[in-house]
Amino acid sequence: MAALASVRAVVYGLVQGVYFRAFILRHAEELGLAGYVRNLPGGGAVEIEAEGERKKLEKLLEHLKRGPPGAKVERVESNWSEYAGTYANFSIQY
Repeated sequence: MAALASVRAVVYGLVQGVYFRAFILRHAEELGLAGYVRNLPGGGAVEIEAEGERKKLEKLLEHLKRGPPGAKVERVESNWSEYAGTYANFSIQY
């Protein structure tokens, strides 16, 4: 069985107003991950909380570092934790 994990990441840079949340939603759904993506106050950061297979979470982190066209990712901070099974699907939170 694949190792399950959870990760919380914050992406800093030009990441709001460039379809970053939709980009992450699409990749998370393709990878079969659960969790959410949301803009953080201030306009310069997006938060992602995701859970599922660790290898798929690592692929999602690679997408976070790149972002969609128009985004300028300055840095990604991530914290790993144990899988909790908190989310049923992946969504955009407002």
